[in-house]
Amino acid sequence: MACDWFDEHRDTLDGAVTASESRKFWSAYPEVPSGRVYGETAKDDGLAAWKSRLGTRFDLGQPGTASWVSAETSPYGIDMGVQYPRADLDTLLPAVASASDAWRQADIETRVGVCLEILHRLNRRSFELAFSVMHTTGQGFMMAFQAGGPHAQDRGLEAVAYAWREMTRCPQRAMWSKRVSKTETVTLEKTWRVVPRGIAVNVGCSTFPTWNGYPGIFASLATGNAVVVKPHPGAVLPLAITVEIARDVLAEAGFDPNVVTLACDDFDAPIAQDLVVRPEVGIVDFTGGNAFGDWVEANARQARVYTEKAGVNAIILDGTDDLRGTTGNIAFSLCLFSGQMCTTPQNIFIPADGIDTPEGPVSFDDAAAAIVKAVDWFVSDPARAAEVLGAIQSEATRDRIAEARTRGGTIVRDSTEIDNDRFPEARTATPLIMQVDVADEAAWKREAFGPIVYIVKTDNTAESISLAADTARAKGALTAAVWSRSDEVLDRAADALTAAGVATSCNLTGQIWVNQSAAFSDFHVSGANPAGNATLCDAAFVVDRFRFVASRVPVPAAVEAAD
Repeated sequence: MACDWFDEHRDTLDGAVTASESRKFWSAYPEVPSGRVYGETAKDDGLAAWKSRLGTRFDLGQPGTASWVSAETSPYGIDMGVQYPRADLDTLLPAVASASDAWRQADIETRVGVCLEILHRLNRRSFELAFSVMHTTGQGFMMAFQAGGPHAQDRGLEAVAYAWREMTRCPQRAMWSKRVSKTETVTLEKTWRVVPRGIAVNVGCSTFPTWNGYPGIFASLATGNAVVVKPHPGAVLPLAITVEIARDVLAEAGFDPNVVTLACDDFDAPIAQDLVVRPEVGIVDFTGGNAFGDWVEANARQARVYTEKAGVNAIILDGTDDLRGTTGNIAFSLCLFSGQMCTTPQNIFIPADGIDTPEGPVSFDDAAAAIVKAVDWFVSDPARAAEVLGAIQSEATRDRIAEARTRGGTIVRDSTEIDNDRFPEARTATPLIMQVDVADEAAWKREAFGPIVYIVKTDNTAESISLAADTARAKGALTAAVWSRSDEVLDRAADALTAAGVATSCNLTGQIWVNQSAAFSDFHVSGANPAGNATLCDAAFVVDRFRFVASRVPVPAAVEAAD
């Protein structure tokens, strides 16, 4: 059956491989939540499926369940009450290791076919996943559907495509002959096996559990490694559903479902620190804050560690041919999911003498005011604001907003709550915008996760570029955006920022924003600055999850002659 799945989904795999090589737009899974695509009742069915989870015990039938934990609270004010298995690691991990044997020995096509079928079934459950992502992370429904569903599935497929390409780069079998004398030739039959590194632990994040989690999960699975999914305690349900689907597919294919397991904890008794350093663990994928990410890199020495952490993302505003389009684009980037994206801009560098436009120079104060005005317009419509801003995932983020008001600078736009007619109890916040001088490094030269923005007055654009690049090298950064009417400035900024490991966007004014990252085309995180040590996705993200190991047997001369 698994081989049938490989054949059934071969066109999808080939499309993904082609797209990853061309870097052109391609998507396997439709991003529009339309009944014409997913079925007329798909949204209602997904909502009902999500509701049926509330207040229940999510029992996967895993070994070693020591107790049950429930730490999720919907940022929209809905009582979820889902209980998840807290594992006894001394029982769970031996069961995972036992399940790994047959999975490791399966051929490449079988494993890839299973992965493709899991992704296919995840796609058919995109509405259920969307409501689960929405009510654990705080994303608005449209973002939760797209980023939590099809876009995440594309990222998982991208990892499978890279794994397939790298695993099949070496032939599985070859006849090797060498003449060792005038009368004698030695022939060996050589066989190469893909040998996985070991159990993979995937440590999830609270804001994008599937989008950030799927690349590592599927890269490890495809290359023969069993996976233990350790969700963030506040965003478990989307990954629990993912594990449930994966276990169903594995069982149907004749494998022990413990190839994929769920290991949950709560805020009072976390297990990630103990889990990632277990000797059975050969791979760790981590998404989250810098402090624990740094700890994992330093301490999980027995494993190959892949991290996506965070950084201080910058905007450099030098000039623009379309001030309204520019500020509108910036405003949307600042408002999207209330700034709770690792790609959201934080620092906006503007020269003290202002910016260049076709209508003449615009002063620093007027440029800053134009950004504030654009944000004000964006949040002025409650329905629009509620969908785009979503809700604040964690109380810690709301506390961070309050703390940012006291760290220096002038408030040019205060953060306020917004009304959400559908969810009156939603935890909400519009962007806080602070104006600071370049010397106020204690305020702006550190990550401030959430809807917190600093407009930094610099001496000139050259200083803006230098500060953005230097900060990326020191603190990390995932994205940067530059607006200028000068090609020379754009080139200089792109050179400096990409050299610092930062993906750079120039002169965006339309329906593409700096905090978006497209599967099969954009490399998310460069691995070239402290924001993370890996890229989603490239060959390096998969090749160290396995090794080619050879066996060789001499071939008798008679057999050689027959061949």
